[in-house]
Amino acid sequence: MSGVDAYSEHERWMALALEQAAEAGAAGEVPVGAVLVADGKLIGVGSNRPISAHDASAHAEICALRQASQKLQNYRLPGTTLYVTIEPCTMCVGAMMHARVERLVFGAREPRSGAVVSQQSLLEASWFNHRITCIEGVLKDPSAELIQAFFRQKREAK
Repeated sequence: MSGVDAYSEHERWMALALEQAAEAGAAGEVPVGAVLVADGKLIGVGSNRPISAHDASAHAEICALRQASQKLQNYRLPGTTLYVTIEPCTMCVGAMMHARVERLVFGAREPRSGAVVSQQSLLEASWFNHRITCIEGVLKDPSAELIQAFFRQKREAK
């Protein structure tokens, strides 16, 4: 597959993650969406739901990992790619490590709590016995715009 085709494939899955993020935002949750893919097939989707689920761990990434684990009846998810609209936090990176996700693709950086490049570089930590490759910036602008518009609306409502 050529680089252009690979990027188009990444954009296709990220667009689905953006749909999940929009659903979260419409429900009053921080608009982050995630999809998990294995062998070109969708195996898990997630949107942020900590408020509605009364669960601090119900981030989009965790929800997608949980759904895939249930579907495959295995907490290990090797060979998978996780697409997330916003750079994951520390908790989500840890869950990805334990699940043995192969690749992370994310849209926009999260300057306050991003644990991949913004505040920490956990994917590069030497103490983990697993490595996750990372591609950032896929559909970066729509990912950033969605979350910025959400918080702008919150500020204006005050």
